Amino acid sequence: MHKRIVVSGWGQVTQSKEVTGAIQNPLELMIQAASRAQEKSGFDFLEKIDGVMTVMTLSCYYPDAARQLAQKINATPRFIHTSGIGGESPQNLINIAAGMIARSELETVVIAGAETYYPRTKKPAKPENALFQGLPEDYQGDDSIGATEFELRHGISQPVQGFPLFETALWAESGLELKNYLMRPGKLWSLNSQIAANHPNAWSKKRYTAKEIITKTPFNRMIAFPYTKLMNPFVTVDLGAAIVLMSEERSRKFRQKESRPVYFIGGGYARDRQRFLIEKSNFTSSPPLKAAVDKALQRSALSIDEIEVFDFYSCFPCAVSIALKMLGLRQDDCRPFTVTGGLGFFGGPGNNYSLHAVATMVEMIAKGEINNGLVTALGWFMHKHAAGIYSATPTETDLKQHDLDDAKAPLTGSQPIPIIEEAIANGYIETYTVIYKKNGSPDYTVIYGKTEKGLRFVANSNIDPETITALTTQNQVGKAVQVRYDKQKKRNLAYLI
Repeated sequence: MHKRIVVSGWGQVTQSKEVTGAIQNPLELMIQAASRAQEKSGFDFLEKIDGVMTVMTLSCYYPDAARQLAQKINATPRFIHTSGIGGESPQNLINIAAGMIARSELETVVIAGAETYYPRTKKPAKPENALFQGLPEDYQGDDSIGATEFELRHGISQPVQGFPLFETALWAESGLELKNYLMRPGKLWSLNSQIAANHPNAWSKKRYTAKEIITKTPFNRMIAFPYTKLMNPFVTVDLGAAIVLMSEERSRKFRQKESRPVYFIGGGYARDRQRFLIEKSNFTSSPPLKAAVDKALQRSALSIDEIEVFDFYSCFPCAVSIALKMLGLRQDDCRPFTVTGGLGFFGGPGNNYSLHAVATMVEMIAKGEINNGLVTALGWFMHKHAAGIYSATPTETDLKQHDLDDAKAPLTGSQPIPIIEEAIANGYIETYTVIYKKNGSPDYTVIYGKTEKGLRFVANSNIDPETITALTTQNQVGKAVQVRYDKQKKRNLAYLI
């Protein structure tokens, strides 16, 4: 008989904005979350835990967070591991831990993560840059690279600049006028704000209408077209979470009678062969997202129609829209798309958001509010994806090999498309964005397109009023441009024809 994997404990911590003294750092939040996970079981097992995994912290640098956490909880685990950079990390760690338990390599694993980004000094860091504060200057991990050197020169380095490119492409695909189209992501985010308002650990408890979310105001300024501030992830948060995985046999010693057991019944992981934005065939799909979810569904012996609740990774509206598209779901599906309120309202603590989604979902299952749910998580620009399914009903799925298979052959999708760096040609626009300064004025534009010979280019354009008006009122995808390479600035310039 195959080993069944149980989520035997879960805990979440929110460090209040009002806290001024005894401010906890991320490691301390992890300890607190792990302690709360232990409390769920009613037994003290953390000191005996034999696997400790942590999600890489970005707001504070820890050379070996997993080892430090083990020491703080007085554990002497056989296995310790800290993830790389990427929002898919928490769910992928769960997939890996489940496999290790199924293979009898480990018995009990705690997975924890936390961030403390809330500015409590007179010179707070810029929220737009918060995702990568805290990394040492000499950090050279491959996961820290989200764009090519040529893309970096054109101003694409962080999610706030890259994800709007997907949204502009989705707008073009819809064929709708801008105001009508923006009501789609506006309604999604409005529902998210309502769910966050009822979550005890959410960073923001304010409910917003779709119109409030998409309308530019002094408070809700434009960040990168077509996204206002409220359509971006809320990264300046102090949040921590932890879960504990065990075999079903071991968990029987700790289970509380008043709550149902929660089983991890299947997961999946996949990476796009087209890693960078400049390499992608298009900006409205994600083959690895579908691959990761399909693996989880197949391994859990469930269909998408049997899933009761979803938590789609919601860093930006386009991420949810593309997930719905890839999985054949409609935006008016009656099932919830988030259990927390998403990164825009619950909060987006660096890499660790999906651990909060899992903790919330398994508590709902344990209480009998739902019977099963699917969590998705992504890293960088739709590059890496992980999925997991949790249920009150166990399956006879053998989890021994799944994480190993995914690690051995993670790539999916087509090969990177041909690109040209120094473009001197006519071409057309595939997608674009306008990046704004804090005072509301345009800072620069980024255009992705193809030359007449079918080569992908990235370029900037003029920021004169006529160009900006054209880009932000009528969709310019498919429109002709003339591209020239500026040798002095080492970047392409595109001019609307």
